[in-house]
Amino acid sequence: MTLLDHRAEGPPSAPPLLLGPSLGTSNALWDKVAPELSIAHRVVRWDLPGHGGSAAGLISAGATVGDLADLVLALADSLGIERFAYAGVSLGGAVGLHLAVHRPERLSSLAVICSSAHFNGSKPWEERAALVRREGLAGLAESADARWFTSGFTVPELVEDHRRADPEAYAACCDALAAFDLRDRLPQIAVPTLLVAGRDDPATPPAHLREIADAVPGAALVEIPGASHLAPAQCPEAVLTALRAHFDGPAGRGMEVRREVLGDAHVDRTQARQTPFTARFQDFISRYAWGEIWTDPTLSRRERSMITLTALVAHGHYDELAMHVRAARRNGLTPEEIGAVLLQTAVYCGVPAANSAFATAQRVLAEEDGAS
Repeated sequence: MTLLDHRAEGPPSAPPLLLGPSLGTSNALWDKVAPELSIAHRVVRWDLPGHGGSAAGLISAGATVGDLADLVLALADSLGIERFAYAGVSLGGAVGLHLAVHRPERLSSLAVICSSAHFNGSKPWEERAALVRREGLAGLAESADARWFTSGFTVPELVEDHRRADPEAYAACCDALAAFDLRDRLPQIAVPTLLVAGRDDPATPPAHLREIADAVPGAALVEIPGASHLAPAQCPEAVLTALRAHFDGPAGRGMEVRREVLGDAHVDRTQARQTPFTARFQDFISRYAWGEIWTDPTLSRRERSMITLTALVAHGHYDELAMHVRAARRNGLTPEEIGAVLLQTAVYCGVPAANSAFATAQRVLAEEDGAS
């Protein structure tokens, strides 16, 4: 079976997150967002039929958003992904809404970006489909910047993707948009849902996202100032912040803190060794230890490092101690302060424990000095 072309990033054992594109673009729409999301997720971004690397023959005239959703599920099945988080822009967002209504058992959470539960009726899309079938995409590509971005902003690679898309597949996607209207089904959506609107988006203005947010139980709405229709390309940091808060919660913040304290190299090695067997434990560490305890502002990171060093000495966890000596230096402790902490442990944890701790710390500090 021919599948949608896709790009996968992040640890294979991490929670899966599928990213859907807007009409006329490719998975490059997510270039400034996907790499950051892949720190905590198995990110899979896919191309529409006839766009990017996906075959045009995957879609035909009279197609529906449901047909595109079926292609996404076939891709997920081929990758062994049963349940996944999903974010999509415009047509990609419509695919997410369809899945939330018709296949809710496959979604763990949903983010709909610069999209709508309807796209202003069928006529404009029928006219665009006819235009593209008659004249191709050159003319539409010339006006892409005005439809996608605020004045003076562009992403040449995405405009080129628009120009290179297959006209018949593009027109079939227009057919899908023409027939799409899920407004009466929105109250049925039960998965956690985030709506992201570009405040300057002329194609799907904030009112369209607000309509969804008002109808979907418990849905949240974020409006991004200065963003037009392709918000992930124009305002990636704002989109990333919203998606992390929605998809990751404490685990997302925990992963940031974990990297800040332990360093990217250590966390990358841990992620690379992660397996399906250890994935839940790693998520627990990120969510609870780093996302809740280490983010509590009651104690400073310096103080937390001193407490952690003491606890590790008390229990004889010297491999962990070596890691947290490095973390203590990153958190601002001097070698003298680390030594004072270990001397304190000699009184309350015992001289033999402190002796081993000093040996471990001396080795780590010497390595740090040698690397600097």
